[in-house]
Amino acid sequence: MINNLPMVADTAATSTNQPGTGNMWFMVAFYVLIFAVAYFFLFRPNSKKKKEEAEMRSKIEIGDEITTIGGIVGRIVAKKDDEDAFIIETGPDRVKMKFKTWCISTVDTAKEKTPSTPEVEKKGFFGKKKTEDETK
Repeated sequence: MINNLPMVADTAATSTNQPGTGNMWFMVAFYVLIFAVAYFFLFRPNSKKKKEEAEMRSKIEIGDEITTIGGIVGRIVAKKDDEDAFIIETGPDRVKMKFKTWCISTVDTAKEKTPSTPEVEKKGFFGKKKTEDETK
């Protein structure tokens, strides 16, 4: 005769020391690690880049040479803060075009160095100062 009664589980098998619970915590830690790596390598650099671009666009001045995202190169001749736009002048025939500030790709005007930045001394391998003969 076949016994159709369900098996009674022993109390040791129902405790927290079941086989496989360590694998569950390993998988949770693995997914947390994957999301942390994705954040530091994908999302964080992208947000830093957007912040730098927004700062660059907010610091444009009249006279700056810029390149738009469409590849148009020109010099800023007017800035309209109320419309969040600017007017550039391109080419020798002085064509003027109006653009929104979000379309700035790069600011090509080289800003002059401030005199407060100190010049770096060249040092040799062991920290000694190099003479002019050694640098050539």
